[in-house]
Amino acid sequence: MNKNKLKIQSLSLAITSAVFSLLCINYHFDISLLAPVLGLLYSALLYYFGYNSVFCKNQAKSISIYRELLQYEPFVLLICFVLRRAGANGAPFALDFITVILWCVSSGLSLLILHYLNIKRIGSIDPSWHKYLESHSLSSYKGARRGLLETLSWVDALVQAVFMVLLLNIFLVQLYEIPSESMVPEFLIKDRVVVFKTLSGPKFPLSDVGLPYLKRYKRGDIVVFRNPHYSDDRKSEVRTFMSQIIYMLTLTRVNINVDEDGNPKADPLVKRVTGVPGEQLMMQDGILYHRTSKSDEWSVVEDDSRWACWNLNEVRAELRRNNQIQDYPLSQADYEQMLECEQERRELDVQLVRSRLTGLAERFDRAWRIYGRHPDSGGLEKFFNKEGMFEYSIFSKHYNCATRLLNSTEGAQWFRAFALDWASSIKTDFNGNLYEEANYKLNLMIKQKIAQIIVRDAELIVNGTFENVYSTDAQLLEYMKEAQKLNDYVFLIDRRSFGAFPADTEDGKPQYIPAGCYFMMGDNRFNSLDMRHSYTPKLTELTKYDKYSVTYYSNLEPQYVPMRRMLGTTSYRFWPVNRRGVPGHTGMRK
Repeated sequence: MNKNKLKIQSLSLAITSAVFSLLCINYHFDISLLAPVLGLLYSALLYYFGYNSVFCKNQAKSISIYRELLQYEPFVLLICFVLRRAGANGAPFALDFITVILWCVSSGLSLLILHYLNIKRIGSIDPSWHKYLESHSLSSYKGARRGLLETLSWVDALVQAVFMVLLLNIFLVQLYEIPSESMVPEFLIKDRVVVFKTLSGPKFPLSDVGLPYLKRYKRGDIVVFRNPHYSDDRKSEVRTFMSQIIYMLTLTRVNINVDEDGNPKADPLVKRVTGVPGEQLMMQDGILYHRTSKSDEWSVVEDDSRWACWNLNEVRAELRRNNQIQDYPLSQADYEQMLECEQERRELDVQLVRSRLTGLAERFDRAWRIYGRHPDSGGLEKFFNKEGMFEYSIFSKHYNCATRLLNSTEGAQWFRAFALDWASSIKTDFNGNLYEEANYKLNLMIKQKIAQIIVRDAELIVNGTFENVYSTDAQLLEYMKEAQKLNDYVFLIDRRSFGAFPADTEDGKPQYIPAGCYFMMGDNRFNSLDMRHSYTPKLTELTKYDKYSVTYYSNLEPQYVPMRRMLGTTSYRFWPVNRRGVPGHTGMRK
């Protein structure tokens, strides 16, 4: 390479950089105005110290400055690209595409010029340049000046390393440290994994321009993806981009990527693909089902049982040593109690429940008549509304419920409505929807227990013995013990089951996960806040087939993740060394 060719390339670089900067002009008064200013200023510096000083005026003293400018050129233009799209208005795809092409051209020219201005090659361009650089190397300086220059050299190396790692993280590969136990037993906290991104269609920040999607995910793949619970508007994306730079520049001490409460965002997430395009999912009692447009019949997803972990007490013994697993959501006894509740619910005889509730309604009616004092009229509508039917509240305030019903002129009528309104049209056909059937029966189990407790309270009150025997009445104590088991089980159902997803249309037509979208869950199903859940619990009825359904706080809100938010697959675990290897299913049961 001769000096004239380098001179032409230097001018081409300055022009390309300037054109890139002009395309960053945005006629809106916001932060995006900084993009063309920064870009044009940097282009002017490239022109002045490169084409003008080094190549036209042959000033060897400008070579070091020019080389620094060349090293930072790709990163400065990338920041300009982000700033242009950081304001209230984005950029059309065509403009994004053109500016990305210009960025690639200018970055290529920078690297090419740097290659020939290297101290080992510059002598072939101009021997006098090599002589000057040798005489002004770092070793030629002494004392405080040398110390200052060495410090600046280290800072320069750090900053360049940060930006180089940033580019590698965007387009090629990234290292992640596992932050939670949502993927136990596959991953433990502080496991470190390599995520390969190139095949997953990485894009330039705040744009849709990038590499094509070459990766087609399959069920069982462990993927890293942007958390869809957080906003992906331009403001959030700029903050995420800048947080990566600040996080690395401060050696991981400062993280500005936080949520509204100031807590570090759970973003990105590491989960396993459990649902693929073209299928509808349902999970009941920990078993995942699916169906497609080719068949309306639900069938078990057999593979899911290979990695779904419901009982951490059964994972490999070596993983449970030395507190490697820190949180056990359920003890072995809790797990077995849950299975008992599920079995009892599956075997529930709905007709028998109706008969029992009818008898309980008659017993309460007798107690109400014997009580005889009904000073309160009305007001029970709010008592039996959605908030009033919260199962924990009714169980914990059963005495208040009983006394209020006894004191109301409509108490017996309301109790009967609560206990038996559903029985006027018993639901028997759920069209294969195991989730709706299970919650329908669970609602009846809880209502039966509530009715038993309230009737027992009422009879003790009527007999005038409640306060004397409340804490010792064997029957009431047994009912409350069973109520506690049901309450514990309700706490688990959102992690143990979910209904048809995507949900059917109002006329019952099945919907399916769209093309290019996937559904993910953590392996540690009881300790994974994943695509099954929202971050905001809502008071929810257990079943829509009962006017007075029991309610509970649910954060069940399944959602799929589009491929554009998926960053790549976990290709290799390199730490800890004793569990290094390609992730698959390394938490085998004992």
